[in-house]
Amino acid sequence: MKQLGRKHRPYYRICAMDIRRPRDGRVLEELGTYDPMIPETDARAVLNGERIAHWLSVGAQPSDKVRVLIKKYGEKGTHAAVQQAALDRLAQSRRRPEPPAPMPKTPKPAAPAKETPVAAAEETTEQPVEDNPKPAEEEPREEASTTEQES
Repeated sequence: MKQLGRKHRPYYRICAMDIRRPRDGRVLEELGTYDPMIPETDARAVLNGERIAHWLSVGAQPSDKVRVLIKKYGEKGTHAAVQQAALDRLAQSRRRPEPPAPMPKTPKPAAPAKETPVAAAEETTEQPVEDNPKPAEEEPREEASTTEQES
């Protein structure tokens, strides 16, 4: 087992390694993972049973902890069926809920307005406002102020 992770958050990779290499050294092949921080005990180990069987057949010696994990969660393990159900529950809990579908934007039909004779009379008495009022008074003042500054 190759130790990864950080302080107070261990994570392990189950690897085939040469016995002469350090624990976290060069790896021949990665065979699975073990995350002891997952709350569901049966979902902690994920193993590649086919490759583990190959390495055991060519003489690899698993560590004590890996031997227990293989016995429980290997291809013919005692907890294999329970593990698959636990992994499914874990995957389902990690999925993000889908955001709600956006509401289609349809214009609401306008309610017919009830016009009263007073409202109609007010509309006719209003005078239209000009967009650009004539700034005739402001221009001569500016000219006068510029002539005073020049003198």
